[in-house]
Amino acid sequence: MPSSTRPAVASVLGAAAGLIALLTVLLAAFTWPISELAPRDLPVVVAGPEQAVHAVEQGLAEGGSAEDALALHRVDDRAAAVDAIQDRDAYGAVVTGPNGPSELLIASGASPVVARMLTQQLSAGSPGLTVTDVVPPAEGDPTGSVFGAGALPLALGGIAVGAVTSMLLSRTRDRVACALLVAAGSGLALTGILWGWLDVLGGGYWANAGVVSLGVLAVALPIIGLRHLIGPAGIAVIALLVLLVGNPLSGVTSAPELLPLGWLGQLLPPGAVGSALRSTAYFDGAGVGVPLVVLGAWSLLGLALTLVPRREARTDQPAPATPVAA
Repeated sequence: MPSSTRPAVASVLGAAAGLIALLTVLLAAFTWPISELAPRDLPVVVAGPEQAVHAVEQGLAEGGSAEDALALHRVDDRAAAVDAIQDRDAYGAVVTGPNGPSELLIASGASPVVARMLTQQLSAGSPGLTVTDVVPPAEGDPTGSVFGAGALPLALGGIAVGAVTSMLLSRTRDRVACALLVAAGSGLALTGILWGWLDVLGGGYWANAGVVSLGVLAVALPIIGLRHLIGPAGIAVIALLVLLVGNPLSGVTSAPELLPLGWLGQLLPPGAVGSALRSTAYFDGAGVGVPLVVLGAWSLLGLALTLVPRREARTDQPAPATPVAA
C-alpha cells in the first residue's frame, strides 16, 4: 500500500469509530433512563390516623410494590393532604375513612405518568376508591403530552442561541447582548404559543414567559462564556452536557423521582426549567424557588466566564525581518 494512502485510511477508520461511539452514547443516554423508570421514594401523604399509614404500607407490600417506591407521610385530614399536593410536597394522597382508604388524590399537573401510576397501584386493592385530580393539566393538554414535547425544543433553543451568536458575532459582549434580546423575545413568543394559542399552560402569562426566557439564558450564556474562554470547543461541551445528560434526566415527561439520577437532572437547565414551568403553570408558583436558583446560577456562571481575561495571540507585532544574503 502506498504510504500516501495510509493516513487517509487511518482518518476514515478513526472518523467511523468516533461516529459509532457517538451514536452509541446517544442511544444509551436517551433509552437507559426510560428503561429504569420506576418510583423512587415518591412522596405521597396519607390522611388519617397513624394506623392508616401502616394499613396503606401493608397493602402496597401485598400488591408487590417495592419497599422504597413510595415515601408515605401522615397528615391529619383531607384539607392538609390537598395543601401538601398544591405546595408540591407530595404527588398524591390517600384519604382514609373508618373502613380504610376512601379517596385517592392525584395531581396530573405535576406528572401525568405519576398520576396514572398512583391510580393503578393504590386503587388496585380498593375497587370503590374515588379518584380526584386536585391539580389537573390545562384544558388544551389533557394528557400532558404537549407539555413534555416542549422540553427538547427549549433545550435546543438555548443551544442554538449560544452557538449561533458565538459563530456570527466576533465580540463577546455583542454575543451576550444578542442572547439577552433573543431570550426575552423567545420567552414572550414561545409562551404566547403554549399559553395563548395551544392552551397548554395555565397560570399567568408573564410568570411563564419569565421562566422560558431564563431557561434559554441558562443554556445560551454558558455556551457563550465557555466559547470566550476556551474557543469553539466550549460550544460542544455545553451542548453535549445539555443533550446527553440534562435532557434525558430532566424528568419533564415523567418525574425526577422516577428516574435514576433524577436529582442530577434537576441541577441542569432542562430539568430546572421543566420543574419551574410546572410550578408557575399549575401550582401558582409553589416550589419554584430551587429551580429558579439553578437556572440563575447557570446564567450567572456563563456571564462570569465572559469576564475572565483570555490570553490571545498578539497580532500587532511586526514580522521578523528576513535576513538578506550577502
